[in-house]
Order: sequence, then C-alpha cells, then structure tokens
Amino acid sequence: MGQRFAELAFTPLVKENQKRHGSRRQYARMEELGEAGDRLGEYERDFIASRDGFYMGSVTESGWPYIQYRGGAKGFLHVIDDRTLGFADLRGNKQYISVGNLQHDNRVALFLMDYAEQRRLKILGRAIIHEDDAEASGLIESLRVPGEKTPVERAMLIQIEAFDWNCPQHITRRYTEEELAQILAPIRQRLDALEAENEKLRKAAQL
Repeated sequence: MGQRFAELAFTPLVKENQKRHGSRRQYARMEELGEAGDRLGEYERDFIASRDGFYMGSVTESGWPYIQYRGGAKGFLHVIDDRTLGFADLRGNKQYISVGNLQHDNRVALFLMDYAEQRRLKILGRAIIHEDDAEASGLIESLRVPGEKTPVERAMLIQIEAFDWNCPQHITRRYTEEELAQILAPIRQRLDALEAENEKLRKAAQL
C-alpha cells in the first residue's frame, strides 16, 4: 500500500476500526515502509491501457456518494503522465450527475477492474473538466478514440493523488467475449481437427 493512499483513506475513525479488529499494526507498518504511491509506474500504465471500462465515484452537493461507469475501447482512458489520466467524456443519458458533482467537489475515486485475472486498482484524484474553454477542443481531439461515433461533450482530466492495488480475495472471475475467445481458441482448434479427421474417415468408409 502506498503511503499517500493510507494518508488519505485512513482517517481517525478508520484507524479506530483497524485497532478494534486487529489490523492496525500491520497497516501502520505498511504506511511506514511503503512507497509513496502517488505516481504511476509501468505496471499501472499497462494495466490502465488495457482496460475497457472503469467505475468513478463522486459526491453530490447533498453529501450522497454516486458511482458511474465509463466504458469504451481499450485505451480510451489515457495515461498522460505518471500523475495524470484523461478521457473524452461521451454523451450519455444527459443526467449530468457526475459533472454537477465534480463542479461542487472535484474529488473522485476510480475503480479499475480486471475480473478475469482478479486484479483491482483504486485511484484517488481530482477531476478537471474542460468544456467550452480554450483547451477543450484540443484535449478532446487528443483523447478521442478513433472510430467512436458517439458525440464527445467534454474532456476529463484526473490529477492522481494516490493509488492502491486491492487484494484479489472475493473478486468473482468474469470474462469478456474477447477473453473467452482466447480461452476457448485451443478447444475450437481441437474440435476443428477432430471434425476434419472424422470427415476423412467417413469418406474412406464410403470407398
């Protein structure tokens, strides 16, 4: 666990609960010896680039937490540098709850999931919205996914404050069509070979 993530997430009440349940000593040691955890490394960059979606949490003006899913082609969430992410925000159902929330409080929590490999990356950051300003047009073009037909309404940048890798426990394995195709490819190849062999045997039997 990174020191910065612990600094932001381990509030006094969190620490009290860790003490109560016997985990405070372990986490205190991780806070002392862990890396800073506020700059993405190569492993984090590769993981982010291979995601086709993520969950983004924000807080409403009335204090309620709100979670929204953002999806797209792999790589639609761009790693701009080791402390900045960005994506082209596509038009959706026009509720604009996340946008309104971020205009009130720009703090966000991102969850990036790899269900197949049971990996989960948590990122805390601050969102910067570029819409109808001097930088918006250029940022949108640089973040737009080629071939995407849905209109882009704004560019969203995330300034990373901290990140942490979660343990794989309790992550249920799920697979995309692409992942299933890769897993099943050897079986399909074997079936094709068996069908070809059976066809040869049928033809030989008819002679």
